[in-house]
Amino acid sequence: MQFIKNFFEKTEPLVQKGAKYHWLHSTHEGFFTLFFVQKDTSKSGTHIHDFTDLKRTMGIVVLALVPAILFGMYNTGFQHFKAIGELTSTGFFEIFIYGLLKVIPIIAVSYIVGLGIEFVFAQKRGHGIHEGFLVSGILIPLVMPIETPLWMIAVATAFAVIIGKEVFGGTGMNIWNPALVARAFLFFAYPAQMSGESVWVALKDSDKLVDGFSGATPLAQAAAGHINFSIADAFFGFIPGSIGETSTLAILLGAVILIVTGIGSWKIMLSTVAGGLVMGIILNIFAVNPFMELPFWQHLFIGGFAFGAIFMATDPVSAAQTDKGKYIYGFLIGILAILIRVINPAYPEGMMMAILLMNTFAPLIDHYVVNGNIKKRLKRASVS
Repeated sequence: MQFIKNFFEKTEPLVQKGAKYHWLHSTHEGFFTLFFVQKDTSKSGTHIHDFTDLKRTMGIVVLALVPAILFGMYNTGFQHFKAIGELTSTGFFEIFIYGLLKVIPIIAVSYIVGLGIEFVFAQKRGHGIHEGFLVSGILIPLVMPIETPLWMIAVATAFAVIIGKEVFGGTGMNIWNPALVARAFLFFAYPAQMSGESVWVALKDSDKLVDGFSGATPLAQAAAGHINFSIADAFFGFIPGSIGETSTLAILLGAVILIVTGIGSWKIMLSTVAGGLVMGIILNIFAVNPFMELPFWQHLFIGGFAFGAIFMATDPVSAAQTDKGKYIYGFLIGILAILIRVINPAYPEGMMMAILLMNTFAPLIDHYVVNGNIKKRLKRASVS
């Protein structure tokens, strides 16, 4: 590491203003701060200095995602060998390696395209490269079906970074979660390529499919009224689905890390779950079809509900900022997610749309919460 540090310190004068390679200043600084904490401090005003900077925050979120990433790799291989009838004769490492080789290219494309665009914008604007895409770059692959073509991953990532973030000013300025912007873009731009059983399960050897195999996701099964999965499989994650969304257990491990470190808001997580349960109970009461009859608590373990509640709804940039606002924001996400999921037969998943919708209204929620507090204080002041 000392060699790397010496290299960057030696080349730093070459990229300063007026130097030969000044146009590479942002790129140089970006790689330098990737390995080492910046030595700069704030130069004006009063600030609270804390060791938890943006880079450490993003690093903790990535760490929290590791269980979901690793299980997603294993489940990719698991679903593949199950589909071709070779699951019992295939070892753990062979299953995992197969999934690893399927997932790594998707992650690589996401980071190469996203960071490439980030570097270009940083150079054009003359500012440092923010670490925000360290998380977005891994979230985008995790919310995608495993057989999404790499060119679609590249196009969606570019759209999310440019339209979902950079046009608003970059990291910390975006109003929507960039990873969900990428997922929504693919859903609406390429609906044919984003549907079908082969999208959710790695089925390149489709000629080897066993008779009666179904790669439909649990949500698709529930919507059709033909459920053939167990709650245990749904909780542990042995079901078809997006790469990082299938294992509720792995997601909960990540939630513990986020809550203990104070990075993720437990208020949003808890209220999102509460909203989902409330809407599930209401639908059970007025059930007129099998999907509405699905036990309300099972909604928490299928689809992208758990992943969205833990890693997407809690995005500190696009979520509500006030304490009361976080409860309202999360509760409405839970309500809308289950409502869209069940009521709309053409789209049996509502978490993505619910979070994007509430991202839009999060500033409005905070506005009314703050105004409400101001009015209460003024009323108390006038009384006293």
